[in-house]
Amino acid sequence: MAEIPTAGGTIDSGALGRTLIHEHVFVISPEVLQNYPEEWDEQTRVRDAIDKLSALKAAGIDTIFDPTVIGLGRYIPRIVEIAQQTEINIVVATGVYTYDSVPKFFRLRGPILGMDLPDPMADMFIRDITQGIADTGIRAAFLKCAIDEEGMTNDVERILRAVAKAHLETGAPVMVHTHPGTKRGLEVHKVLAGMGVDPTKVCLAHSGDTGDVDHLSELADLGYFLGMDRFGVDVYAPFETRVDTVVKLIERGYLAQIGLAHDASCYLDWVEQSMLAMTPNWNYLHISNDVLPEFRNRGVTEEQIDTMLLANPKRWIEG
Repeated sequence: MAEIPTAGGTIDSGALGRTLIHEHVFVISPEVLQNYPEEWDEQTRVRDAIDKLSALKAAGIDTIFDPTVIGLGRYIPRIVEIAQQTEINIVVATGVYTYDSVPKFFRLRGPILGMDLPDPMADMFIRDITQGIADTGIRAAFLKCAIDEEGMTNDVERILRAVAKAHLETGAPVMVHTHPGTKRGLEVHKVLAGMGVDPTKVCLAHSGDTGDVDHLSELADLGYFLGMDRFGVDVYAPFETRVDTVVKLIERGYLAQIGLAHDASCYLDWVEQSMLAMTPNWNYLHISNDVLPEFRNRGVTEEQIDTMLLANPKRWIEG
């Protein structure tokens, strides 16, 4: 057992219960919402989040890992307020999210112009994990960064290396947003392996966006934890493909390396809200209501479901 920091306080890892490994509470653009607040009412959004997370708890889920970091609108005091009014555990992260360039704040700080200088990002991540985020006293439990179709740009690699340094310093596990259609996980492996990071401590998010089970098997053979974490995002891979991929991975012996989630949120300002009607299954309850019953229909046992929802997230977050 290990002590796991959450937005509601530190808990024993044995109290995590059934866990969705990749869910957001809010994904927002604070600077836009502060200046053009037509879509954002604080009280309404907080109340809505409490209601949705309470419904998730009632459906049998006890914990979510929330990888909302810099670039996604992280604001921990709001998450603490919500956590205090729900019974679900919210485990928060540190890191930077971008597909190409670092935020301008970091552009002229750290290892720039060929100078071998400490990267302030790594120091910030370490502080979030060991001391707490801002003045909240809430510590991050894992690290998050991203690579997408744009590939391993210089800045994406810089962030990945800062995340790896913080991981090696603290032991906190790593989650990387990936694009399996272009096999970006292999590029992640090249950088992390070169820095001595153990693949079993790394979750390759969005692995379920592909039906290429051979590629996912290659990553699993290297030791990576595979995030089958976009159930409901049917525009990237339909329901049947996502279920089939998980079943095939289990049949190949990779049960212990699979985590489940939706990558959903209570509010996402990246798209016009009416467009969300195109993804009606993209919500916190889709796995409980639709995915698990289909797993059972496909012969997945209750013990195997418990492994994906209980044992695997617990082992990964314990670092």
